[in-house]
Amino acid sequence: MGQKVNPVGFRLGIVKGWDSSWYGGKEFPDKLVEDERIRKYIQARIPKGSIARVVIERTLKRITLTIHTARPGIVIGKGGGEVDKIKEELKKITGKDVQINIFEIKRPEIDAKLIGETIAQQLQARISYRRAMKQAISSAIRVGAQGIKVRVSGRLGGAEMARTEEYKEGRVPLHTLRADIDYAISEAQTIYGKIGIKVWVFKGELYGKRDLSPAAQITAAQSDRSGDRGDRRNDRGDRRGERGGEGDRGDRRRGRNDQNRGGAGGGAPRGQGGQGGGGQRGGQGGGQRGGQGGGQRPGGGGGQGGGPRKR
Repeated sequence: MGQKVNPVGFRLGIVKGWDSSWYGGKEFPDKLVEDERIRKYIQARIPKGSIARVVIERTLKRITLTIHTARPGIVIGKGGGEVDKIKEELKKITGKDVQINIFEIKRPEIDAKLIGETIAQQLQARISYRRAMKQAISSAIRVGAQGIKVRVSGRLGGAEMARTEEYKEGRVPLHTLRADIDYAISEAQTIYGKIGIKVWVFKGELYGKRDLSPAAQITAAQSDRSGDRGDRRNDRGDRRGERGGEGDRGDRRRGRNDQNRGGAGGGAPRGQGGQGGGGQRGGQGGGQRGGQGGGQRPGGGGGQGGGPRKR
């Protein structure tokens, strides 16, 4: 149990796809290094963009980048100006035309990379590591993660000796290959040195064959989100039905009006007598404000049905 295999690499081709999609041939090492340079450049160029992944696809004359971010507005910039600048700068680096697609992450609370970056920012702001970890775990579970594990290593709290602490909630089945487990490593640069942060997020088990190409994964994610929105709308409709829909509201309104004007039968809340049941303000029977049986406030009309008070 000394070392753990990377859960993402362990599931490549089963439930996880590749972040680089191209054929290199003899130029494979050069293209691999170039991919790493592109990713580091984008992360450094937009440090506050909450970028989780950069998927790179190559053709003979074009490089297509798909940036997965929780803040698409910051990445795109005003009127798309930021994206155009990045395209021009990357064209100088690679010597090829660059196309950039932006994919918005709707639930950043269960993205391992973004969770790690959030904890790192809090540690750099001198927030307690325990508090930062527990907040991240509770947010992930609340949003829908089935399990999460967070581990921090380093001079925690400025201690003289480095140590490792870990918090876990739910289940994280690392040996189940069909389990969709997101994993990421982040670093926090504090005044005492670096603190390493590892995050495992278990999102559920996936069954059947899956198309792991980048375009298919984006399409599947978008369809899942639209289905979730439909379910939420249906849930809202059900809740309205449970509380009482329009018909029920109409019945309640009619009931209130009948009580206010006096009904033909049944007793009113505080009226004692009367031939029939009156409403709050009199009617055929006794109510709060009059009627033959008399209520708290005798009606001005008397008789069989004391009407409303004279104003």
